[in-house]
Amino acid sequence: MPGAQMPQFKELLKDAGVKGFSGSSDAVVTGVAYDSRLVEPGYVFVCIKGEKHDGHEFVGDAVRRGAVAIVAEREVAPPEGVAVALVSDSREALARIAQVFYGDPSRSLVCVGVTGTKGKTTTTHLVKAVLDASGRWCGIIGTVGHVIGNEVVQAKHTTPEALDIQRMLNDMRARGQTAAAMEVSSHAVVQRRVLGVDFDIGVFTNIGHDHLDFHGTFENYLAAKASFFEALGTGRSPKGLLRTAVVNLDQPQAGYIISRTRARVLTYGITSEADVRAHNVELFPHGASFVVRVPSGQAEVRLRLTGVFNVYNALAAIACGIASGASLEDAKSGVEQVTGVPGRFEAIDEGQPFAVVVDFAHTPDSLENILRAARSLGKGDMTVVFGCGGDRDRTKRPVMGEVAARLADRVIITSDNPRSEDPEAICREIEGGVLKAGGPRDGYEVIVNRADAISRALALAREGDVVVIAGKGHETYQIFRDRTIHFDDREVARNCLRERFAGGKVQS
Repeated sequence: MPGAQMPQFKELLKDAGVKGFSGSSDAVVTGVAYDSRLVEPGYVFVCIKGEKHDGHEFVGDAVRRGAVAIVAEREVAPPEGVAVALVSDSREALARIAQVFYGDPSRSLVCVGVTGTKGKTTTTHLVKAVLDASGRWCGIIGTVGHVIGNEVVQAKHTTPEALDIQRMLNDMRARGQTAAAMEVSSHAVVQRRVLGVDFDIGVFTNIGHDHLDFHGTFENYLAAKASFFEALGTGRSPKGLLRTAVVNLDQPQAGYIISRTRARVLTYGITSEADVRAHNVELFPHGASFVVRVPSGQAEVRLRLTGVFNVYNALAAIACGIASGASLEDAKSGVEQVTGVPGRFEAIDEGQPFAVVVDFAHTPDSLENILRAARSLGKGDMTVVFGCGGDRDRTKRPVMGEVAARLADRVIITSDNPRSEDPEAICREIEGGVLKAGGPRDGYEVIVNRADAISRALALAREGDVVVIAGKGHETYQIFRDRTIHFDDREVARNCLRERFAGGKVQS
């Protein structure tokens, strides 16, 4: 709750886009919910449409649980005595109501929003490290987990609903944090989830082949990303910082993003003449080094993360540091402290004589990036195990198959999160791309059971080889049509390795 003084319903509706009203607006509100199961006495229930359910169908349940007011997009018929506000857009209303209920916490937190197809998670962790090093205690709202104070809270979505965002920002403020780094998905932008968050800095990492099932076209996807930067505004924020768009200038779409924002622009890159630029980039099996040049000077950076993509992520974080007023020394110190992010090019080491990496890569570009990076981990053959999620963009499946066949020596196609689709059918679509590319040098297999696929890859690996397990990363579940089961690529890999190398000897 925001404090001892609870607001009246009418106070929450100030910017909610109310177009009709019935009942009394004087009810004291003790909480807000968009899930009727979470309603308690004194709550406002906001009816939003989700992927599977429409909140308008659960008004009765919300009232039975004690809701004193309803916010809806269409006419509902609650019992007498329950106020109803009709709004044009329930999601927008939810964001504005949450903003007021929690006392607009982002106005007192330096807020960094990171958007892009790849790199959001790692970049937010690097941003946190930079801001922490500069004296700002930074929280995280993101895919792997939300960092609130000293607590890590499990995440269900890349970007939570607006109500949850405002609550977490309020919790950060209450625990003494002074900054927040947030992953901002394209879904979140379209669905108004970040409305009401006063961003000081927005980051554009890159854009690739993803989420076209939701957006329809690549142009719509790009426009959703761009609208985030359009909404940044201009001038200084209430925290005294100049609103800044941090843009990867090496991306072909950089110019479009820049053209859509009125904020100050700070660019980063490797090949282009960016404001924050990496020179003399060297990659190692477990790290990277480069010289970063910024308007105020230069510094040598030694990352404990490998891959060119992580150099870009580090540059973005350094640029955020500069935009927030951090020194180059603090920015350098921050990025150098990060050793890794769960499920992001995460090494699995049980003493085996070959490298095993788990990564969240689930797009053609991200798969290509990690496979190229993984080559540096060993001199032997490379096997990749991956699948594609069901009920998601089908067009990327054969493309990922082509990428895998072209860059790996052996490919094992398996299931990811099939959801409502037939996992074998998804595998066949991936297989089409593998065959189109002529197949990998050492052949390919289709093993639908993901645990069996991982086991097979690790059983085939020999000294100096590399095994990449891609697609699920940090996830600890697998979603099927009729059930969700516990499944963690890292756990499965560790168990397989322990069985194979029990006692330090290879088990036949």
